[in-house]
Amino acid sequence: MHGDFIGVVFDGIAFGSLLFVIAVGLSVTLGLMNFVNLAHGSFAMLGGYVCVVLMSALRVPFLLTLPAAFVAAAAAGLVLERTLYRRLYHASPLDQVLFSIGVVFISIAGATYVFGSSQQPVRLPGYLQGQVRVAGHDFGVYRIFLVAVVALLTIALEYVIRRTRFGSLLRASVDHATAAAGLGIDVGRVFALAFALGSGLAGLGGGLAIDVLGLDPTFPLKYMVDFLLVVAVGGAGSVRGPLIAALILGVFDVAGKYYVPELGGFAVYALMIAMLLRFPLGLHGRLG
Repeated sequence: MHGDFIGVVFDGIAFGSLLFVIAVGLSVTLGLMNFVNLAHGSFAMLGGYVCVVLMSALRVPFLLTLPAAFVAAAAAGLVLERTLYRRLYHASPLDQVLFSIGVVFISIAGATYVFGSSQQPVRLPGYLQGQVRVAGHDFGVYRIFLVAVVALLTIALEYVIRRTRFGSLLRASVDHATAAAGLGIDVGRVFALAFALGSGLAGLGGGLAIDVLGLDPTFPLKYMVDFLLVVAVGGAGSVRGPLIAALILGVFDVAGKYYVPELGGFAVYALMIAMLLRFPLGLHGRLG
């Protein structure tokens, strides 16, 4: 970690960028279907393991494993949504929480059985390693890559939601599902595709996070609170809100661990509580 303030802040932004990629799908899912999917991190873990297997067993270049991670997680999300999750859309929040927690433990057990309990080693390509010096500050090349990817993803998501036909159908379904269905929109199909998109983004985030967050079977449980904080503070059903929340959380988490390590995560949780008291409905509106 960098010793200067600018470097610490940039590392925090990179960490927050990862949290955003994984959590934004959970934000959209909660905002769309009011489904408390605590197993969202399992799709991120799946994406991470897809990257590891492709790189280690098949020698696939790292950048080519990322689309595969997205597709694998999106496909898994679509299958689960069509077969299991949709049955619980009108269930109580407690039922949804218990069910999704069960999925988390099943995914942990399955990953442990197949891959073992140890951290998965991954070696980034040479062009993503090392540091570059900009204006007297050293920045990790991979951190710069992460920030650039998140910037492009944010622009792409905003475009899909605001400028495409699917985005129009999605916003109509969110605003009033009954009226949208009456106009001939297949709301169930729209929600399924949105769920698959969110799961795919989680898988992509899991692949990107291997070098920063690590990867082992406890991943979905280890970072569950972080994903939920991003959604709670940013606002369910929003894009910009979780982005802002993730960046704030990332910067304060990294800065807190560097400058006041004896406090651990206390500073971050205190900040998040204060923000929730100030913005109880989140930082941004639905699908904003």
